[in-house]
Amino acid sequence: MAFSVLELKRWERDLDAFLARRRPPPSIRNELDVGYRIDKQSIEIVEIRPDWHDPGTMHERPFARITYVRSGSYWKLYWMRASLKWHSYEPQATTRHLSEALDAIDRDDYCCFFG
Repeated sequence: MAFSVLELKRWERDLDAFLARRRPPPSIRNELDVGYRIDKQSIEIVEIRPDWHDPGTMHERPFARITYVRSGSYWKLYWMRASLKWHSYEPQATTRHLSEALDAIDRDDYCCFFG
């Protein structure tokens, strides 16, 4: 089941605050940027870069996924390994609030998200 309109508005506020902290300076955003996309019960944080051969084409590469488990009212945090498979982020695999998951990504204690 997808997020409700009220949930989307609440979580977009948290996501926008996260992006305000993590986006690169405006002068280089056409070469590297950070964004998000929402699909059903998951939010993916993506890196946005132009294609090497066609700079007019932008590519989004997800590096973090936060999935809401409605039955338990908690969020699960994942990171993408070099194998392109999602793995649970063990230092803080679940949180009660989206903002806590975004803070874990921002801190990046194990250098899984930003290197």
